Amino acid sequence: MKNIFKFYQKAFLKGIVLVLILAMTITSCEKNIDLEPYNQVSETAAFQTAPLIALTVTGMYEAAQIGYYANPVDPAYRGFPFGAAFVQQGDNRGEDVVNVATFYQLTYTATYSTTSANNVNYWKDTYRLINRCNIVVDGVRKAATANVISPALAEEYEGEARLLRAMAYHELLVLFARPYKHTAAGSHPGVPYHEKPFTTQAAIDEGFATGRSTVAEVYAKIIADLDYAESKLPLKATRVGNQKLTRGTKGAAVAEKTRVYLHMWDMDKVITEGTKFISGSLAGTYSLTADPSGPFTSPYSNTESIFGMESSATVNPGVNAALASQYGRRQLVCMSPIIWRNPSWLTDDKRRAEGAMITSTTAGVKFTNKYKDQTNYTDPSPMIRYAEVLLNMAEAYARKGDVTNGLSYLNMVRNRALATPATQAYTATSFANNVALLGAILIERRIEFVMEGRRWPDIHRLQQCPHFPIDGIPAKLANGMPAGTLFALGTPYTGALGTVAVPYSDFRFVWPIPQDELNANPTLAAQQNPGW
Repeated sequence: MKNIFKFYQKAFLKGIVLVLILAMTITSCEKNIDLEPYNQVSETAAFQTAPLIALTVTGMYEAAQIGYYANPVDPAYRGFPFGAAFVQQGDNRGEDVVNVATFYQLTYTATYSTTSANNVNYWKDTYRLINRCNIVVDGVRKAATANVISPALAEEYEGEARLLRAMAYHELLVLFARPYKHTAAGSHPGVPYHEKPFTTQAAIDEGFATGRSTVAEVYAKIIADLDYAESKLPLKATRVGNQKLTRGTKGAAVAEKTRVYLHMWDMDKVITEGTKFISGSLAGTYSLTADPSGPFTSPYSNTESIFGMESSATVNPGVNAALASQYGRRQLVCMSPIIWRNPSWLTDDKRRAEGAMITSTTAGVKFTNKYKDQTNYTDPSPMIRYAEVLLNMAEAYARKGDVTNGLSYLNMVRNRALATPATQAYTATSFANNVALLGAILIERRIEFVMEGRRWPDIHRLQQCPHFPIDGIPAKLANGMPAGTLFALGTPYTGALGTVAVPYSDFRFVWPIPQDELNANPTLAAQQNPGW
């Protein structure tokens, strides 16, 4: 097993070349370890000059945005893990969209396996990204010691790498492990955690013998990375152009902490981190756009978007993955009548605006219009917005029994979408108690973030909610194009649900560790998720 390596050098689609990246993929009879980077500049040479280091860091982001889809018939770049795939997989595991074709059918119907493409490539490409982050961390530390770059710049680059690494590990936990509260202290299996770069045979051998850390252990590492990133990354104001959104900032690190602490059920820390945006170190840095379509009308230059992966006409996940292709031009995923007809979503809500937020077929089927560039696919992936920070805080306050603050942060997001806030806004009398308020907040998250990939992470963490638990994967409409008549407003959707629910106790609630990973790693072979 030890000598089964495949050294490969690939030119990227349309002439795009990733710079100085070593890719880690664990496979059955071949371990795709790029011991030579794509442009054939060695990993050691990559950190010997400041310009090469800058390109290496850029390549790390491209790895997060593009990903590699190892299909022998159609090898391509499909946006794993953060270019588009996290939106599409997160949506299609939930009930608020309908997969109208067969493209996401295995995800949508929970019929994936240890060898099915999307979950396998999600694992592989996320670990590829992690390894690239680890290479950057190690490389910039050595470059600072050798006076190639300043210690301050090295720390900034390391902050960017650790931000991406933290987000990558959190994504793996949400897909391949049970939620934090599955056990009292998160002591159940998480995912393998690697901090060393896989650039030598000894490091590779060590990695292939590494088993799963506990969920709690991985979360502790995630928080440590985010704390470091917050301390070393610049503010948004010091970035220029698209990099205000697409490169790591203090705001991105803090926003991600509000998300992570919500999954850890640490409501006090959600509030502590979120308050930095209100009256702390990030006050005035971000604000909601006046209209809910603002983050998508000017996706790279609005006041609300905190972090996202950049796409361009030459670097994007392509026709088979780009958000504007799948959700727009090709119309492969539509909204579900389940959320479209939810009575909490008022009929004159601006998030229903035809043309701005929604497009409809002649039959009346509803598709999102959040991703607008159907020609060049330049829309960024919406990784985190200020609206989420506010709703994270609203939920944390509501769970702590603070109706006043919970209501205030909920209304900040909801009111801008209302036709007449003076009469339609929630008031203290709208809810009998904090639990009723919490219910409204959870529905608001579904409305605000529909078609942004946030549904599965919420389903995952809400399994143990004491007030509004979700038992496993909810039932959905049947896979296929729904009838336009099903979108008629006026009553909640109570029609047929052709895709049955998957209970939390069912092994299919979590994705399996890929079979080729198990074949290569004898330690993990004994640690597969039960039932697979």
